[in-house]
Amino acid sequence: MDRETARRRARALVAQMSLEEKAGQLSYSAPPIPRLGVPAYNWWNEALHGVARAGTATSFPQAIGLAAMFDEELLGKLGDAAATEGRAKYNALSAQDDRDIYKGLTFWSPNVNIFRDPRWGRGHETYGEDPFLTAQLGKAYVRGLQGSGETMKAAACAKHFAVHSGPESLRHKFNAVASPKDMEETYLPAFEACVKDAGVEAVMGAYNRTNGEPCCGSETLLKDILRGRWGFQGHVVSDCWAIRDFHTGHMVTENTAQSVALALKNGCDLNCGDCYRCLLLALREGLISEEDITIAAERLFTTRYLLGVLGEGSEYDSIPYEAVECPEHLALAHKAALESCVLLKNSGLLPLNPETVGTVGVIGPNANSRAALVGNYHGTASRYVTVLEGIQDAMEGHGRVLYAEGCHLWRDRVEPLAQASDRMAEAMAVVKHSDVVVLVLGLDETLEGEQPDEGNAAGSGDKEDLLLPSPQRMLLRHVLAAGKPTLVVLLAGSAIDLSEAETQADAILLGWYPGAGGGRAIADLIFGKASPSGKLPVTFYRDGALEELPAFTDYAMTNRTYRYYRGEPLYPFGYGLTYGGAAVTAVTAGEASARVTVENRGGRAAQEVVQLYLKDEASPDAPPNPILCGFRRIELGAGETRTVDIPIEPSAFTVVNAAGERIPGSGAWTLYAGLGQPDARTARLTGKTAVSTSIRRK
Repeated sequence: MDRETARRRARALVAQMSLEEKAGQLSYSAPPIPRLGVPAYNWWNEALHGVARAGTATSFPQAIGLAAMFDEELLGKLGDAAATEGRAKYNALSAQDDRDIYKGLTFWSPNVNIFRDPRWGRGHETYGEDPFLTAQLGKAYVRGLQGSGETMKAAACAKHFAVHSGPESLRHKFNAVASPKDMEETYLPAFEACVKDAGVEAVMGAYNRTNGEPCCGSETLLKDILRGRWGFQGHVVSDCWAIRDFHTGHMVTENTAQSVALALKNGCDLNCGDCYRCLLLALREGLISEEDITIAAERLFTTRYLLGVLGEGSEYDSIPYEAVECPEHLALAHKAALESCVLLKNSGLLPLNPETVGTVGVIGPNANSRAALVGNYHGTASRYVTVLEGIQDAMEGHGRVLYAEGCHLWRDRVEPLAQASDRMAEAMAVVKHSDVVVLVLGLDETLEGEQPDEGNAAGSGDKEDLLLPSPQRMLLRHVLAAGKPTLVVLLAGSAIDLSEAETQADAILLGWYPGAGGGRAIADLIFGKASPSGKLPVTFYRDGALEELPAFTDYAMTNRTYRYYRGEPLYPFGYGLTYGGAAVTAVTAGEASARVTVENRGGRAAQEVVQLYLKDEASPDAPPNPILCGFRRIELGAGETRTVDIPIEPSAFTVVNAAGERIPGSGAWTLYAGLGQPDARTARLTGKTAVSTSIRRK
């Protein structure tokens, strides 16, 4: 069904409703209207990396890991798989008239906020720090979720519009101040791409204010930009209980009725929360009109008609429940986990040979942790494979695998000193009796996550620093001091200062939160069944760099992210090693693309991510560092040479001035092609430099 037909049907249906019935449909738990054949519908569902919170579902790597794949095609397939499982669940449960929360087809994903500061606890829900990468991946996931059939397969939602990235502890009262340049250059592009290029059906407002206006009631964001400038045709939903914040946190209104009016009048159609129960009160007080309610209801029913859930049926009604966690989806999850892991260091230790490695000691609080597999906003898997279990399976029939927890995950666990000493002693016994040590450290959603996840010292979900928790740092020092060949595996969703491991460990593998079966993928990489190929979608800073960055509450991009950072990172954006020997050997620039030649000089096949960076050499409005403008994941056989064409969007040759206007660049650019950034740190870490060419255009 096309949008105009859906809109026409929605108008006709809403016209038959009473005022009270219309108003009741604007809350996330919409009641049925039996006389019109309208079933109940709960709009709240999640699919950040697979269907979440709705029982059994295929668990993909956390979003930040999906970003590290630099693979739009695979991400689109993951979105389609999530939509398929969502449909399977919807078909089975609605047949039993179960229409409760997390059982609908409106998924409040993806999160396309910019991970501008490494302290932000929810950063691992995003696609990283770069607007271009976030836009490309956001579009791919939206298209995968929504499909291209006669009926919308599921409705995606781009969130949180628009300037939102912490601090979590302040989000209900915080005002994010962003300049016109930073808005247009950094904070808006991914949302614009999801709206204009991918046709995302929903947009969710953020909790905070942006430049003085609460995001879920912002005339600038919702009316002027979203619907005015971009022509958005879908519906807007508030973040959960965010409208209440208008009068309890932001203090821009005096009561619920005024808050409801501010949100509805500026285009927030759906309330996740309970404030829209006061719609009729706001109407009686003259703060809104019945037409305001009608418009919002029509938008919401347009979405329901597009989904084919109002009795007309769709081509997806026959998707069986057996599609949930089916072998095809589990295979996609495994492929995604393989592509997402980033090899940060390898001094020749990897890959290990299970037949000759001897005894492997697996140590660390995340080695056998299920929580560290799944991140947040996750579903429930029918089977989990931890890193320990993956290594045990890989070593079966070969050498021994010894295990010790070593320490607790987090810094604030109160425990008797003797117990902590016992764990450390056990870990060192394992080290002594092992030929190779795999030390699995990191975080989980209790240490970095959303505000209610209060496991960390700040009680907000954000990180106070970039260090591992102190028990883990102590464990790391003891293990490294023993001198055994050591691989450090990090399961975390953000930048961690691994300086000590970088100096002393033999190898470092970043697994992110790799999904429920992620331990098998990590074992496959460790033992060489596949080559690591992920690339960092964020800059890994040293902890001391926090003193160089702007304050966490400062949304200016000065000295933030790889585009503006003036220091030398621990690991740069776009960085990641493989077991192969690929290098870019040539690049030529066309009118709308670049032709890049890549040669694999190594002795084994490997996947690589070819990256294009563009630097305006003369415009004062350009970022100081080259910026990502294209990428392509490719596979190369041993000794193979490939030439690939990578498109470059026209907007890459523009800059944004201080007034927030996108204008033509200087006409003189340098285009770099490589397997990472064209920076000195990448060259030193990889031993490979980017190839460049000059571009001059009027």
